Amino acid sequence: MVPPPSPSVYRTKAHRVRQRSLIALAGLGLVLAGYGLGRWQDSPAPLTAPPAAAAVAPPASSEPSPPSPSPSLVPTIYAKLEAEAADGNVGIQAQPTEDEGGGENVGWIANGDQLRFDDVDFGPVAATKLDVRVASDAERGRMEIRLDSAEGPAAGTLNVTRTGGWQKWRTDQVDIEPTTGKHTVFLVFVRDDGNEFVNLNWLQFVH
Repeated sequence: MVPPPSPSVYRTKAHRVRQRSLIALAGLGLVLAGYGLGRWQDSPAPLTAPPAAAAVAPPASSEPSPPSPSPSLVPTIYAKLEAEAADGNVGIQAQPTEDEGGGENVGWIANGDQLRFDDVDFGPVAATKLDVRVASDAERGRMEIRLDSAEGPAAGTLNVTRTGGWQKWRTDQVDIEPTTGKHTVFLVFVRDDGNEFVNLNWLQFVH
């Protein structure tokens, strides 16, 4: 009859079994750790956020934009044009005047005589009338206002009438074609005969 093993033998075997189990468990842990690491390395990189969409301008309106308001035009304030200070004349002479303000007027005006005023600036707002300071002791004759040429069409005509004497002054007004910009102004005097018929002191354009 074989005697039973001593308790120390069981302890030794149990110790070896535990060691082998621990080694096996450690090896399994290493395998699992390696597998997990490989899976982590093979996993795709996280997607980056897509770039923000560029701002899209709203479509242009097919409606035409309203025109910008044009600046208001400022009427020119016209100075008096003294007849004796004209830039040119034909057949006309100056003389002392008895009109208010004194100075000189031009006289002895007859058919075919002329006065010329250069570079008269009418500005952006049209002049439509002309005031003329006249004196006359005759009934017939006319003064034609012409622009840029003494032979051009009349922009306005003043029919001369008697004022009561050659130094009896009156301001007459005549309508003219609306005129803007810069022009040479001719005053052309017309009468059917050769008699003198008017004296002239000054003229002034108005709107």
